[in-house]
Amino acid sequence: MTDASAAPTSSRAFVSLIGAGPGDPGLLTLRGAEALRWADVVLFDYLANPELLRHCPDAETIYVGKKGFSEYISQEQINALIVQKAQEGGGKRVARLKGGDVFVFGRGGEEAEACAAAGVPFEVIPGVTSAIAAPAYAGIPVTHRELARSFAVLTGNTKEGGAHYERLSGVDTLVLLMGVRNLDQISADLIAAGRDPGTPAATVQWGTTGRQRVATGTLATIAGAVREAGLEAPAVTVVGEVVRLRESLRWFEDSELFRTLQALEEAQ
Repeated sequence: MTDASAAPTSSRAFVSLIGAGPGDPGLLTLRGAEALRWADVVLFDYLANPELLRHCPDAETIYVGKKGFSEYISQEQINALIVQKAQEGGGKRVARLKGGDVFVFGRGGEEAEACAAAGVPFEVIPGVTSAIAAPAYAGIPVTHRELARSFAVLTGNTKEGGAHYERLSGVDTLVLLMGVRNLDQISADLIAAGRDPGTPAATVQWGTTGRQRVATGTLATIAGAVREAGLEAPAVTVVGEVVRLRESLRWFEDSELFRTLQALEEAQ
């Protein structure tokens, strides 16, 4: 760990895997901002708000893309680039800035493994995951004492095969990341596994940002509602009784914060 009051003096290779949060630049952790300030090189992805790069004005910045199903750069190439940059010139401090949290479907574990295999010291700086932040900014708590005592976070990416939805029968709230393109199939699979088709559901696009949009419905209708609203990735879908609370708890879209973030994004 570095001293918050002074830049680290060691020049040897070091990697900080940083969770950038879900989009609102104010949700970056203080520890993440500190690591960015001391970075020589920053590798950032599609979901990391570019506003965060103001914390590292003198660093070399490299965009490593990865948007949805895009093959802009493979994960293996990113792993290799992290190690390569860390080992350049006798050792550099590399910050890998990842949307959301490092280890919640961010493939940060694979990047950490690459560092370990190459003998490059690293740290993990957790970030606020969109799995809880996007619903929160839409007025949907993923747990509630009267409605939901448990929640599960699932990937909607079915390239590696479908999830075992029948194992989730006792989970009150389901949160799906990266599932917009497969929402029809996921909904059908959940219903086939026993989930009530009338369960409230909501999809939040660009949660916590000035571009946030929300579509609501039920498990049986949410895919159609998302299509009708024209929502696309990045988006988070919530399935559970807690979605009903949005009607009374929605706060962000009418807030001064929302208008401020809209203005910032329009200015970029």
